Amino acid sequence: MNVKPLALVLALWTGHAFAAEQSYVVPNAVDAAGNRVLTIINKDPPGQRCNNNTQVAVEVANTYRVPIQILPASLAPNLPAPGVFYGTHLIAADGKDHNGMSSFQMVADLLELEGAPKQPKTGLIYNENVRKDFDALKAIIRSGGK
Repeated sequence: MNVKPLALVLALWTGHAFAAEQSYVVPNAVDAAGNRVLTIINKDPPGQRCNNNTQVAVEVANTYRVPIQILPASLAPNLPAPGVFYGTHLIAADGKDHNGMSSFQMVADLLELEGAPKQPKTGLIYNENVRKDFDALKAIIRSGGK
């Protein structure tokens, strides 16, 4: 697959600019079955953007059947932290695209274009009672705990 047209389609379709020009060496970017892995790189200790990316991973796991790994920066020393990758494709990174802070929609747009399989039934995060608490937790994270 030619990455440049994919980046153009993504940017035009979603309004998000993805850094598709460069490929990164991401540990375990592909699982044993050949599926791309969604990788979240967190600072040691994780900060506000890292915690946001972890919450995005929760939402992704409740919708899509993709392998997800969350790594501390110490296990990926040559990658920006916070950072979000799908396989070797950069979605967001500190000092680069979106300054390391992803959103569910950014990741979902890419997964939809890649044809990632969806869960047969969405997880509990979309249950009204659970969602209310989850959104409150995300708001606390985004405000820095204030």
